[in-house]
Amino acid sequence: MPTPDDTPHRFDPLAAILALAFPGAGHWFLGERKRAVLIASGVLGLFFSGLLVGGIDVVDSKEDRWWFVGQALVGPVAFATDYVHQNRIKGIDPRTGALRSANPDETRDASGRLAPALGGQRPPATKSLGKMNELGTLFACIAGMMNLIVALDAAFPGRREERA
Repeated sequence: MPTPDDTPHRFDPLAAILALAFPGAGHWFLGERKRAVLIASGVLGLFFSGLLVGGIDVVDSKEDRWWFVGQALVGPVAFATDYVHQNRIKGIDPRTGALRSANPDETRDASGRLAPALGGQRPPATKSLGKMNELGTLFACIAGMMNLIVALDAAFPGRREERA
C-alpha cells in the first residue's frame, strides 16, 4: 500500500499558464496567496526596476528581439510596455518608413515622422545611454527568466512543508 510520501508529483498545466499570464497568478490559483504576492512583487519589481533604470526603450521587440523573448515571459505587462514603446514613443524614419528611436538632433512632427529638431526642441524620446540601457534590458529579461522558473514551480506543485 503506497504511503503519502510515495505519491507522484502532480502536473497542473492551468497553474503554469496562469503563472505565465501574470506573475504569481499560478500560485494564487493553487491557494498559496502569500507566496503569490511575494512572487508578483519580486518579478514585477525587477521588471519595473529595469524600466526605471533604462527607460521604456529597454523593452523593444523590433530592435532587441532576442532580449524581448526573455522579457516576454513576464506576460502581458511586457507586451503592453512594448506596444506603448512602439506606437507612442518611436517615430517613423522619413527615408525608410520604419519605426525607430529618435536621434538627439531629431524631433517628431504631428504625423509621427522624425524630422530635424529646431533650436531648443528636444527629441520625443531617445535610447538610454550605454550601461543604463544594458542594465535595464538585463533586469527586465531576468524578470522574465524568474517568471519562467515560477511557472515551472506552479506547474509541478510538490509537497511543501507548512511553515509557522
